[in-house]
Amino acid sequence: MRSFLAVFFLGSLPIPALAQEALKVQAVKQSPPSSLSPEILRGLEGPAYRIQDEQGGDFARIWLRQATPGSEKPGGPKGAIQFPFLADGELLGVVEFVKEGHDYRDQPIAKGVYTMRYGLQPVNGDHLGVSTYRDYILLLPSAKDQSVAAPARKDLEEKSAEAAGTSHPAAFLLLMAPAGAKPEPAMIHDAEKQTWSVILPLRLLVKGDGQPLIHPVQLVVVGAAAA
Repeated sequence: MRSFLAVFFLGSLPIPALAQEALKVQAVKQSPPSSLSPEILRGLEGPAYRIQDEQGGDFARIWLRQATPGSEKPGGPKGAIQFPFLADGELLGVVEFVKEGHDYRDQPIAKGVYTMRYGLQPVNGDHLGVSTYRDYILLLPSAKDQSVAAPARKDLEEKSAEAAGTSHPAAFLLLMAPAGAKPEPAMIHDAEKQTWSVILPLRLLVKGDGQPLIHPVQLVVVGAAAA
């Protein structure tokens, strides 16, 4: 299994053709891990999204936030940033790896529980050619991430690097989702890029609105950047 959690928001890309249902996802009634801090637990919503591998075993489980704050309604990219309405370090949810995963740099991510936070790729020579846009999801070990509040950038990167067990954050590519994607759990296979993705419903609470908007998100659960 390779990259996990490159998250994509609803956008205008064509939907890749579905391949055989090698990976599966379903919404299940399962409480988030009790090891999470009470503050983070209170911020999570509804069902767990269980992803199963080719053998039918559990690969990962995801719990989304009840309402992810947004500064404005989604209106497309601004320059190299696709999601300017999300704050750097914003909490999006929690993932539990039942089996080892890999991030977009193909770094191994050990079994365990991690918070999922939005982050922007640094503008430096280390990331040239990796992606057109700067949006990423960073994983942090849940034991080191106890508050819903966004951490400082240095703290975000250092704790995310602990999730990968290296000097580089555990980063998962964030892109726009296919046009017409529905906010229902489903798997999509992109044969050209050799990726498997999962569609999940993100609840975005735009500043000034009373109720969250439902935005489908697409997480790449298998696949990594080309070498």
